Amino acid sequence: MDITIHATFLPHTDPEASLAFYRDTLGFEVRNDVGYGGMRWLTVGPPDQPGTSVVLYPPGADPGITDDERRTIAEMMAKGTYAMMTLATRDLDGTFERLQAGDAEVVQEPTEQPYGVRDCAFRDPAGNLIRINELR
Repeated sequence: MDITIHATFLPHTDPEASLAFYRDTLGFEVRNDVGYGGMRWLTVGPPDQPGTSVVLYPPGADPGITDDERRTIAEMMAKGTYAMMTLATRDLDGTFERLQAGDAEVVQEPTEQPYGVRDCAFRDPAGNLIRINELR
């Protein structure tokens, strides 16, 4: 079987703040920017990985979500417990410094984890947890 990851979805609460984080701070390229019904979907991804994208979407866009569910999602996003993504880099310290200088919310500085991974963590403007593993 030949399967690759094409796209993953993360919610956003402010498309301009998300653009600033993913494009300007992380260095991702913008692949699509679509507005519909007063909402906005952004597709971004690493420049050297054109087949892999992150779609930043308005969390209330699904018409099947109830008002109670929307409130729960908003509460979880505010706490940073709704969504997460793990990235990887060969230069964890340099990446950490760049993100920190870009005013990203630091959750954890580069740390050697007991399970054998060295990583750090940030929150994006919507509260999504972004962990970055060091490739060895």
